[in-house]
Amino acid sequence: MTVILGIDPGSRTTGYGVIESKLGRSRYLASGCIRLEGSELAPRLHVIFKSVTQLIQQFQPNEFAIEEVFLAKNASSALKLGQARGAAIVAACDAGLPVNEYSARKVKQSVVGKGAASKSQVQQMIMHLLGLSASPQADAADALAIALCHAHTQQVLSKVTGASSSRRGRMR
Repeated sequence: MTVILGIDPGSRTTGYGVIESKLGRSRYLASGCIRLEGSELAPRLHVIFKSVTQLIQQFQPNEFAIEEVFLAKNASSALKLGQARGAAIVAACDAGLPVNEYSARKVKQSVVGKGAASKSQVQQMIMHLLGLSASPQADAADALAIALCHAHTQQVLSKVTGASSSRRGRMR
């Protein structure tokens, strides 16, 4: 069983999603948003770090997945997003977790089937895939999608590694 913490970073709202993945099946554990108040960036980054650290202590994940930085129209927004990612990544590294990064397009492709999916499509698929009775908030849904993308990627890699290992075994 693998517990995965997915993070959708933001300088105002950071989404998180926690799933359990076992034998190709994923189960919802928790999700939500870390709301960041105030105009000063440094205290908001500290809240991200402390909050992600608390989530790691609470859920004891084996894996950590986060969305990669995308090119934004506004350079200042992109820098703030990068710093928010950094605060979350440092919390994961501090706990000894491996950090896995996925592009927004790859996450949407993995969960919805198309890389240009809308936020509402991601929310609907998260509801369906995890058997939720209500649609999670957009940032929390994105974080759950990141965690699911990581679970799917690990499952495929495990199959490929297993297949190549068994092929090597037969050739000897």
